[in-house]
Amino acid sequence: MSDSENILGTFLRDRRMRLDPATFGFQVGRRRTPGLRREEVAQRSNISPTWYTWLEQGRGGAPSAHVLDRIASGLMLTEPERDHLHILAFGHPPEVRYRQPEGITPRLQRVLDAMPFSPAIIRTATWDVLAWNAAATVILTDYSKLPKDRRNILRMMFSDERVRAAQDDWQSVARYVVAAFRADATRAGAGAEIQQLVDELSASSPEFKALWEDNEIAGFRDGVKRLHHPVLGPIELEFSNFAVEGRSDLNMMVYSPANPEVMEQFRSLISGARC
Repeated sequence: MSDSENILGTFLRDRRMRLDPATFGFQVGRRRTPGLRREEVAQRSNISPTWYTWLEQGRGGAPSAHVLDRIASGLMLTEPERDHLHILAFGHPPEVRYRQPEGITPRLQRVLDAMPFSPAIIRTATWDVLAWNAAATVILTDYSKLPKDRRNILRMMFSDERVRAAQDDWQSVARYVVAAFRADATRAGAGAEIQQLVDELSASSPEFKALWEDNEIAGFRDGVKRLHHPVLGPIELEFSNFAVEGRSDLNMMVYSPANPEVMEQFRSLISGARC
């Protein structure tokens, strides 16, 4: 089979040859070609060397999605590369599989920090706040003072009286947040991951339980958030949502004053907090 016919095998071979054997503890020695050997990829993927060789050569038949994921892991493929691998093998992307992210890259944190007067956060599909900038700690919440497991927007909405009191119309906001959270988590395939949180809030908050049982769905869109700030008083914040390129599991929310007349007060408060 020619390379033009065996697109899957060509892609696997290309990615295999880009890897440094020494990185994975394999002896480098004298090799005829760069990258990992086929048997080394098979070893890292916990599959038969013969079967992997046949797959690269277009002779092994269609692999299962599970085996393909093991090969993707063995080859250290990125998420877009893994999706591409599934498309080549099956003609469609892999089934949605949610993996809770641990954090963000330093580069993405620098993007947040480059907006000194625009509160910004990074949240996951299950609405855990992973990162924030200094402006967010002054205007929204100082997430650094919260335990990691309390930095969930739903948990804060239904368990933190300070957050509840800051909302201009808590009932409407809560209904919308629950509906958008359900849509995000379902889209990300995170049904199992959110069950503990749903059970916890259902037991502790009759209001959450009623909203969850309503089964409403809402898309998370740009809009205006009205807050009662302890220093600035009632404020309106415009917010926009941005997908993080290459990280479909993350969303960046950026806020700014909806009323230009309070911008100076806004900036003064944020600047003063840094001193």
